[in-house]
Order: sequence, then structure tokens, then C-alpha cells
Amino acid sequence: MYLNCHSYYSLRYGTLSPEALVEAAAAQGIQVLALTDIHRVSGIYDFFQACRVANIKPVVGMEFRQGDACYYICLAKNATGLAQINAFASQHLLTSKPWPDRPPSSPDVWTIFPLARREKIKSLGPQERWGVRGSDRNKLWKEQDWASLVWCHPFTFLDKRAFSMHRLLRAIDHNVLLSKLPLEAQAQDDERLYSPAELAGFCADFPSLLEEAERILESCEFSFEFKLTKNRKLFSASQDDDQALLAKLAYEGMLYRYPHSPKEAKDRIKKELQVIHDLSFESYFLITWDIIRYARSRGYFHVGRGSGANSIVAYCLGITDVDPIELDLYFERFINPHRTSPPDFDIDFSWDERDEIIDYIFKRYGSQYVCLLATYVTFRDRSIYRELAKVFGLPKAEIDAWIAPTAELRQSNSQIHQWIIKYGNLLIDFPNYLSIHAGGILISDRPLSEYTALEPMPKGFPICQFDMYVAEEIGFAKFDILSQRGLGHIKEAVEIIRQNRGVDIDIHRVADFKRDERIKMQLESHETMGCFYVESPAMQQLIKKLHCSDYLTLVAASSIIRPGVASSGMMKAYIERHHAPHSYQPVHPLMGELMRETYGVMVYQEDVIKVAHYFAGLSLAEADVLRRGMSGKYRSRGEFERIREQFFLNCAEKGYEESVAKEVWRQMESFSGYSFSKAHSASFAVESYQSLYLKAYFPLEFMVAVINNFGGFYRTEFYVHEARRAGGWVEAPEINESDYLTRLDGQVVYLGWVHVKGLEKGLIRELLEARKQGPFLSWEDFGRRVSLGLEQAIILIRVGAFRRLGTGKKNLMWEAHARFQGKVSEVVAMEMFEDSTEIGVLPTLVHEPLEDAFDEWEILGFPLCSPFDLLEEWPVTSLDARLLADRGEILGYLVTLKPTWTKKGERMYFGYFLDAQGAFFDTVHFPSDLKKYAFKGGGVYWMQGQVMEEFGHRSLRVLQMRKLGWKADPRY
Repeated sequence: MYLNCHSYYSLRYGTLSPEALVEAAAAQGIQVLALTDIHRVSGIYDFFQACRVANIKPVVGMEFRQGDACYYICLAKNATGLAQINAFASQHLLTSKPWPDRPPSSPDVWTIFPLARREKIKSLGPQERWGVRGSDRNKLWKEQDWASLVWCHPFTFLDKRAFSMHRLLRAIDHNVLLSKLPLEAQAQDDERLYSPAELAGFCADFPSLLEEAERILESCEFSFEFKLTKNRKLFSASQDDDQALLAKLAYEGMLYRYPHSPKEAKDRIKKELQVIHDLSFESYFLITWDIIRYARSRGYFHVGRGSGANSIVAYCLGITDVDPIELDLYFERFINPHRTSPPDFDIDFSWDERDEIIDYIFKRYGSQYVCLLATYVTFRDRSIYRELAKVFGLPKAEIDAWIAPTAELRQSNSQIHQWIIKYGNLLIDFPNYLSIHAGGILISDRPLSEYTALEPMPKGFPICQFDMYVAEEIGFAKFDILSQRGLGHIKEAVEIIRQNRGVDIDIHRVADFKRDERIKMQLESHETMGCFYVESPAMQQLIKKLHCSDYLTLVAASSIIRPGVASSGMMKAYIERHHAPHSYQPVHPLMGELMRETYGVMVYQEDVIKVAHYFAGLSLAEADVLRRGMSGKYRSRGEFERIREQFFLNCAEKGYEESVAKEVWRQMESFSGYSFSKAHSASFAVESYQSLYLKAYFPLEFMVAVINNFGGFYRTEFYVHEARRAGGWVEAPEINESDYLTRLDGQVVYLGWVHVKGLEKGLIRELLEARKQGPFLSWEDFGRRVSLGLEQAIILIRVGAFRRLGTGKKNLMWEAHARFQGKVSEVVAMEMFEDSTEIGVLPTLVHEPLEDAFDEWEILGFPLCSPFDLLEEWPVTSLDARLLADRGEILGYLVTLKPTWTKKGERMYFGYFLDAQGAFFDTVHFPSDLKKYAFKGGGVYWMQGQVMEEFGHRSLRVLQMRKLGWKADPRY
């Protein structure tokens, strides 16, 4: 009888989670229920699980709508029917084709048309029916073909409040005021859950409607095997072949990775291969190896990270570059027979290569079997208040003021504000729309239509309709194909070194880099700007405080830099104990033994598992659930709480004092939500070492690569400054020398056209194409060969692009305006400079170098001279970055600010500045000082303060400061 039920996966329409929907049905004594969300099967697996608990028979399907009009409802009679529904939905969702008047006919699918579509659908097939809802009953008095009718009243909400929620969701979806929401855009107000007794009363005059509904539901069967792997099961022809190939590759890789001491490695490989075989994971490793193999064939770099780096098999296959023996990483963190969820590899590629890797995966393994993983973007926090405020008609300025972070929403007495808060709280965590998971890819053994419909995304790769948690539950181990800019830095630096110096770099010699004295000095001096993961001021400070000069310390630093560590006090404790390893007393002797490497501080996610297992006696499976739960990655809060109770029960049985158990739990909980796995930190440290090698030996090439990849902690201006510190002579874009990206010629850095604000890409392409015929010889020659408008000409002149042609900027400005005669947007080529217009004799035009700095500031975003050269005044100071000592004054050009809050909730800042000699220094700004001397945007500040030192790192506590003014702009 309940053939058409909506959950909140009918996005911006439904008002109940699948679990709540089932709970409501169970309360009414309903025994069979069909979930038919609009265009989606996102909720069917949660629905199935909930039905199994409630002893309700689940039926699944999909409702199809064109705009707001329901076209038909399809119910799957079996697994084949569900696959057909999903395939049909995918075909139209991916191509944006309108739904046909009727779906393909199938003996495995029931199709129910709304009675309102009788004018369009003239006849029905054997698996098709007319659906009758409550509002249709008055139309049945002259009905004769009762066999074609079935009761199909929708269920969308439970009560009037939920109906109001539904209307608000529809208004958000249509982006209209609630008062302007069309009736056809919303459900009828009777789409609530009627009890079986109520339905019997409604249909007393035509009981065959309910009988047919029961017959249809009885004919449908949806069952599903969770946890059984759904991944592609074979890489080669058979599992035996996969087993043999994986072993062959692992042992071959062992000879490369461990040429001098293979015995320990061989024993571990043998152990891992057995576990991999027992869990049928050979194909997962081999597919990942295949992806890496393809990337290398294209000359692409990668970083294998995450818990997969705990595997020596992955290390020997070249999937990761982290040696698990060196770091004492245990394989069980990645795969163990007790693990409750499938593992996955995280593979980073350069930001500009990732899409090609994904395209390869789709082509190699088939578009029917591959999709990107989805994530649900939910209504959260103040975003839902903003959405609701819009549909209630509040003006934007009022909305902005009301939901500002400093505003207290609940203090408002407005009735509309109270409604917004009331319904906003009810809609929190409702799915709003589907988006792409950061990197997850599924490679299925069966066509994906057996599990999901597919939806399009802007980049062209389809996504499934469920998230990573559902994927794990139903048996998928995802492949995480991620991107980052750091690899782009490395790849391009290697290419520039080859072009500029004629040297080929083997950037994978990480073992050599770890022993390299020059890299050690680079690290010790915390000169790391541009280097992946170790360039931020906070990381540079940490490196300095740890006196970090080796790989293992950097691995630890990569983990303790995480946001929650400092607030918990663990970062400070680690630094103190690093300098005095025997100065602390562990909370329990066993904890001291377990945490010996990290001085009793939990630094890695593995530490949580280690403590939970060895200290508290939880199983590895329970310990992993605990670790994931503390990181916020659980779907069952109840399971997490059960294990939490077991932790304390086990501690009591082992005779630990309650205070000891609570302190151990506190340490685990406060750290695990922010930590990396040790293998993850080690993977990042490997990439850091590759960057450090390039910066130590080829600093100029490296900085040009960083500039060209537009990623990193700092603005382009400061990477340009760093290139200058590395010995580079930085030139503004020039018509005969500059390319689209920044180019290095010996020691000269020619900034790329991409940095010129307002310059059109089409003009850049035409300029570069015309230059292939030979250099531009004059302003007139340029105008004959490149189509140009006045606006674009002015930009090129002001940035100094024609500076080597012998004509000054101001003369060129006169000439450009005369040639275009005020036609700002008109593009002219060839005949532009054949015009006989007389410019006349120009007066002597005086040009000051300071004008160039202001032009560069506007067009490039920063001047190419020192910003200190532009100061109106230069106060006498006693300090610079290298001589921070005691107390004094210093001038600093603001690089970046990091806000934070004290325990009292007051804002303070950590600053990072350049001094007049071009060196960097750190500052601290406490709330009491900021109240008197606040920041006033970017620029140069005079600061007076007290030097503070902690573990050898110096910073200036700023007691007074004022922003200095710039010289007057001579152009005006």
C-alpha cells in the first residue's frame, strides 16, 4: 500500500531520513514499505538496514519528475529491476536529456503513472498501472478498468510542522520567496503517513486498489549482502595469476629497495602477502600499481600516503616511498583480518595531471564500472539560516548583520528570526546536494547500475549517489586519487633545471637526500619557503624549536603541527621532552614503554590503536573503530560509545587507577581527531625532502617552479622575493622575453603574462604566436602583428612591456590614445599604424622610476622594488631580523597574520614580517597590546617590543606599533 515514500534524499523535498521513515512506519504497524526517492537511490542501503531491524519488508525504486511534475514511479521487482532503473536514470541524468513519456518496459520493473497523465499515456503494458492518490478518489465514480489502478498515495512528511519544512525546502530549491512558491512546486498537504486502518477507510468503496498495491509489493524483493567486496576482483585472468604477479612484483621491488639487507624485508613481505591473499586484496594492490605505472610512463610524479604506506608490499611496488621497516610501521594499521572497514590508498598527483590519471582509470577499467565517489553537502550552521532568511524575504544587509560570526542569533525578538532558528535547527544536517568526494574512485566488479545511478559533475566524470561511509558498508574499497600543488613544484623544477642548467635530476633518491649535509643545513636554518608542508611560519618555528635536522624528527613535526595539538599542550610537551628525553614521568609505566619513541606523547593515529590494544586490551578491530570514531569518521555513535565503555571496563579489570584511565583517554581523544597516521606524516616528509633538495641545490629554478604552480602558503609577491634572495634578477613582463608563465634565463627571471591583471588570454596567445615569426622590433611592428585595443595597450605600456624598444611609457601613452582616437574597446591590427593621423611634436615628458613601482603595484599586485623604498618616512631603528635581541624597534613589511584566541576568548595574532634587508622574522601580538595598537591592513609597520626566545627560536612581542605611510603617487 505504501508504494511511493520519500526520504530527505529526495533533495530539497523530503523531510525524513530513511531511518526516521522506517521508524514512523513501524510505529503504525506497517509491514511492507517502498522507498522511491526522486531521481536517486542514495538512501536505499540505510533504508534496507533500518527495515531489517524493524522487521519490515523493504522495496526500492525511484520517482521520475520533469520539473515539478511527477512522470512515473518505478519499483524494482528484483536486483535486475533495480539495475535497469539505475541504468535508465543514469542515461538521462548524465546527458541531461528530458525523461521520455514512459520508461523502457521490463518484466522486472513496475511502472506507476499518476492518474493525471492519462491524456498522454493511452494504454498500459502488463507491468504498468495508474496510481491513485487521496485527491483522485472523486474521479473514480465512472471508472471501469479497475485492474489497471493501484493505490499509490505519496508519503513525504509526518505532520504540519514537517509540511512547513517541506515548503521551505521547495522555496530554497526554486530560489523564490515562500509566499511566491507555486502550488505545483510543492507536495499536497495530505502526503503524510496514513495508518493501515485509515487507508482501509479511504478505500472502503474500492478495495481492489489496496489489494493491487499489496500484490505489487509482494512481487518485489530487495536483498543485499553487505561487507562482501564489490571491488573489481581480478586484475589479470585469475586470482592465482594475481597472487603470482603481486608476489613477483613485490620481490623484484625488494631488491631495489633493500639491496643490502633483504632478509627482514623478505620475511615481512611474505607475511603481508599472506594477509592480502586471505582477504582477496591482490587486485586492489595491482590496480593501484597499474595506475602508478601509467603515471610514470607519462613522466608524472606521485606521492603514495595514508595508511597504505604501512605496507612493505606497497613500498616495493613503488606505490609509496615510505620504508615501513625504517619507521617501525605495522601493517595491521592498513589491513588486518579484524578491520571493520576496507582500507584505501591515498595517491597524490600534481594538480594539473590528476584529471588525466582519472581519465585513464575510466578508459582502462570501463565507464560502466568506474565512478567518482560522492559526498553530501548538508545544510550546516549559519548557512541554513541564510537560506531560510532569503525565502522569508529578509534583505541581504539584514541577513549579513544577523548571521555575522559576532552576532548572537538567539537574542532576536523578531518572529521571522525565531521561525528561521526553529526550522533551521530542524533542517541541520539535511542533505542539500551531491558533490564530489575529494579523491575517491570506485572500480566495481559488476556494472555500477547494480548499486547506484550515476550523476554528472562539471569536470565530466560521473559520481555515484552515496558517500564513502555507505561505500564502505556495502563493500567498496575506494581508490583516493588526489591532487596537490607541491608535486607540481617538484616536477616543473626538474624540467627547468634540465632546460636552464642541462642537468637531469633523479628526484626519487630520497634515501640519499636523508643523508645529505646540505639538505640538513637547509632544514636546520629553517629556510623552507616554497617547500611542501614545511614552509608556513608555524612549521618553520616548530623546526627551529626542535632543532630539526633529520627525517624522523621531521616526520613527527609533520604530525604535531596539526591544529588540535598546540591547544591540548601536547606540542609543547613533545618539544620539551625532545630536548630532555628523561625529564618526564609517564602516566603509567606501560604508557612510557608504548610511547618511548615519542617521549610519552601520542603523536600518530597509530598511537591510539597501540594504546587501545596493548594498554586497554581492546581488539585491533575495536581499537580501529575507536581511532576512527575519535576522528569523527563513524556512522554509528552507539558502537563508538560501546567501545568507550569497554575501554574503561578493561582498564578497571587490569587494575589501573580511574584517574590514570581517564588521563590516557583524554590524551587519546584530544589528539586523535587532528593527527595523521605515521605513514601519512612520513609520506609528507618524503615530499618535503624532495623539495628541500631542490631548494638547497637549485634555489632559483625551484622558486620559479613554485611561482608557476600558484600554490603554497604565501602570495606570489613573496615567492618572487625569495627568487631574488636566491640570486635572481626579476624582470617585469616584456614583449620579446616573457611567456605565459614565468621564465628563467640564466639568473634572469621574466615574470609571465599570467600575472598581469586585466590582460586578455586571447591577446597573450596572439602575442606569443606572432613572436614565433621573430622578435618585435618596435611599437609599430607590434601593432602590425598583434590585434590590440586601447585598454589592452594601456596595460602593456604601464607594466613596461615595451621598455626595451627605446620609447618611454608616456610617449607611448600619447601615441596609443592618438592612434585609437578615444575608441577604448575597438581592436585594431595592421592598419592601426598605417593611419596618417599626425600626433604632432610632444613636449618633453618627465618619467620618475617611482611611477613604475606604482604601476607594477596595480597591475602585478606588488612592486618589483623593495616596499621599503616606497616609504614616506624611515624611522631610526635598532633591530633587524638577524639581530633580534632584548628590546628595540624594527621596521617590518607584513607577510601574513595568523589569528588565534586565548583561553579567555580574546583574539591575538602571530605575525610574519620582512625586514628592510629582506630577511623574515616572527612577531606576537597579545590582546592587551592589540587594543592599543591594532593592525590596519597590509604594509610596513614600525614596531617596538620585547624579544622572546623559546627553544632557540626568537620572536618579537610587539608592545607598540604604527603603520607607516607610502610616498605620494607621482602619477597623480
